[in-house]
Amino acid sequence: MSRDISPPPAKRRRTAEHGPGSTAAQKSAVPEPLPRLGSNTVRIISWNVNGISPFLQQPITSFFASSKSLNKDNATYSASLRGFLQRHRWPSILFLQEVKIARKDTKTQDAVRAALNLYLPEEADPETRGPMYEAHFILPDDPQNARGPRGSGKVYGVCSILRTDLRDAYNVSLRSVAWDKEGRISVVELQTSKCKLAVFNIYAVNGTTNPYRDPANGNVRGTRHDRKLEVHRLLMQECLKLQDQGWDVLLGGDMNVAPDQRDGHPNLRTFPYQHVLNRADFHQKLLAKEDNAKGLNGVDVWREMHDEERQYTYYSRGRPWGTSCDRVDYFIAGRTLWEKAMIKACGIMNTEAERGPSDHCPIWLDIDLELTTERTGKE
Repeated sequence: MSRDISPPPAKRRRTAEHGPGSTAAQKSAVPEPLPRLGSNTVRIISWNVNGISPFLQQPITSFFASSKSLNKDNATYSASLRGFLQRHRWPSILFLQEVKIARKDTKTQDAVRAALNLYLPEEADPETRGPMYEAHFILPDDPQNARGPRGSGKVYGVCSILRTDLRDAYNVSLRSVAWDKEGRISVVELQTSKCKLAVFNIYAVNGTTNPYRDPANGNVRGTRHDRKLEVHRLLMQECLKLQDQGWDVLLGGDMNVAPDQRDGHPNLRTFPYQHVLNRADFHQKLLAKEDNAKGLNGVDVWREMHDEERQYTYYSRGRPWGTSCDRVDYFIAGRTLWEKAMIKACGIMNTEAERGPSDHCPIWLDIDLELTTERTGKE
C-alpha cells in the first residue's frame, strides 16, 4: 500500500467520538458560504482533493445537479467544482493539491476545465451567471520518484484555478520552479501599481523512509525524509530571492507538517523521531521568528489570527470524524507581506460536508491588494 499520503498514517489511541474537531455541528452542518468580498479583495481557497476523479466520474447530467444537493447520508455535497465555487461566492483563486493526473492525460485536464465552466441549473438566467475560470496544471515529470500506480504517473500534481476576470485588474503570470519535477509547486504572480505578490500553491513532500532517486539517472540520493528537508531549503531560497526582488510572498496548501502540539489530535505526531526533526527544520527555514536572519521568518496566518483555537484540516477517512486529525493545510505569509496588514481574514472549512470525497478540508484567505497600511501602525 502506498505510504505517500498526507500526513502518513500513524497508530493513535482512540478518543471519545466527539473530541476536538468532531462536534455534532461540524459533523452534520450544511456548509455556510464564506463572507462577502470587499471590492479590492482577492479570495484564495486551497484544498487537497486527494484525487480529481470523484469530481469527474459521474454522468455530466448528474454531476452538475443543484449545488445544494446532498448525498444520501446528508453529510457530503455532490462533488461539483463549479458548485463549490458558487457556494463560496466565486473566489478569485482556487488551489488544488494531489489532483493525481498524469502529465500526458490532456483529456482529464480538459474535463477539469469543463467542470469549472459548465453552468449550473441555477445559472440558466444570464443575469445570475457566475464568472469563468481558467485552470493551470503542474504535473509530475519525474519517472523515478513520481511513477504512480503501475507506472501510470497519476500521483501528486497541483492545479491553480483563476477567475478569468482576475486579469482585468492585475498583471497575472503563472510558472513552476526548476527544482520541482514531482508536480508539487505552482506560482501565481500578481502585480499592481502598489504591490507585487507571488502566491505559491504547495503540495509538500511527505517524509518517509522510501528512497529518493536522482531524477536524471535513478541513483538513490537518500530517503523521502531527506528530500523533504531539501525542499524546505529550496523553497526558502526561492522565497528569499523573490523578496530581494521586491516581491511579497504567500504560501498556501498542504504543508505536510503540523506546526505544534495544538495542531494534532489526539496528539502531535512524534514517532518516528525523524518527523520531529522535519518539523524543526520547517520552522527554522520557513516559520522562524524575526531574529532568524537566514530563514523566511514566515507567519502562520491562521494561527496568528486564531490564537489558541484548535481546528484541523486533515481527517482520516479510516477513523470516525474527529478522532484522528491534524492541521497540515495553511497559509504562510512572508514577513514583509504580514507587516503590510493586507491579509484581512482566513479560515478552515472543517465540516464533514466540506471535506467531501477528500480526506482534507478546504482553507481560505482574503487579501486586499490595494491596502498599504502597515501592521505596526494604526489601521
